[in-house]
Amino acid sequence: MIEIRESVLNPFEELQRFQRQLETKGKYGANVSFVGTVRDFNDGKPVETMTLEHYVGMTENHLERIVAEARKRWDLIDVLIIHRIGTLKPNDDIVLTAVWAAHRAEAFEACRYLIEELKNRAPFWKKEQGVGATHWVERNN
Repeated sequence: MIEIRESVLNPFEELQRFQRQLETKGKYGANVSFVGTVRDFNDGKPVETMTLEHYVGMTENHLERIVAEARKRWDLIDVLIIHRIGTLKPNDDIVLTAVWAAHRAEAFEACRYLIEELKNRAPFWKKEQGVGATHWVERNN
């Protein structure tokens, strides 16, 4: 499942909710998740807020392709990606990627692949507001 939203993300509630819905109970031996959080700095500069924008439809298509690629590489039972957009503050959870698989090695590798590809390929645009300065982020760290 892929979801892009403006509302608050509580990753641990989302994981529990999603896992309760899995129809493959007993089939997975591993669940690996990654939670990304807004930092109060970037490139050595303070960040007070970050505004994330995306192109509706295009971003979801990119994420669907990344998930499909991961499913071809690893034997995955299910995948969850939730990404926030809008204005966020430091300590806000911004992204959750989670993978369910029969074995931990596949789950770890696939989860890392998903977040790395998301950061490198998905069309999100970040604008950071710091002390007296606003700028668009050119690369994702």
